[in-house]
Amino acid sequence: MFILKVTMARGRTPEQKEALIAQLSQAAAEHLHWPLEEVRVAIYEVGEYEWGIGGRSMAARRKDVQNH
Repeated sequence: MFILKVTMARGRTPEQKEALIAQLSQAAAEHLHWPLEEVRVAIYEVGEYEWGIGGRSMAARRKDVQNH
């Protein structure tokens, strides 16, 4: 079994996640010569207060952009 773990900010639609799972699975199977049926993808979503960039949360950074 091969497992891909994806961590991303919340906000993608179920359709976008389905497409991501399909494309990542296909790419892993092709490039690693692994059976597609044995490729697993786990998506972990993180909120904007749990994701930091440059020492600040995404929420704080977004707030600054909106105020300018």
